[in-house]
Amino acid sequence: MIGRAAVIGIDDCLKRIMDIPGARSVTMVDGASGLAIAAAGRHDLVDEHEDAATTTDVVRAVLGCPALATGRDDDLTEIIACGTRGYHLLNLVNGDFDGRLFVHVLFDDDTGNLAIARFRLRAILAELAEGAHGR
Repeated sequence: MIGRAAVIGIDDCLKRIMDIPGARSVTMVDGASGLAIAAAGRHDLVDEHEDAATTTDVVRAVLGCPALATGRDDDLTEIIACGTRGYHLLNLVNGDFDGRLFVHVLFDDDTGNLAIARFRLRAILAELAEGAHGR
């Protein structure tokens, strides 16, 4: 393919997300079913399957809340939950996927940086979505 950058697959996507400073775990979730597609890192408190099921409930609740929309054509792309020892980023992935794909990344508060994490995660997921459009 001349003139096109290489697209990333799920395994490379997870590896690159885990390379973001402070990343402790990542789970890629099929939001339609609530099932984990893939996971990486340390899932200390819950395994990736419970992570997928419970964060799907969170995403569905937020998507169903009209008070969180800022306009008629507003699409939710990110949910941030901050705790005393870390923060969670839930990013909904654009692309030609069956169902609504999202990732849940847990970051350590001491070694992570929310602004950098958000910037890098968006770029990685944009590459993944670009690969889905090119299928």
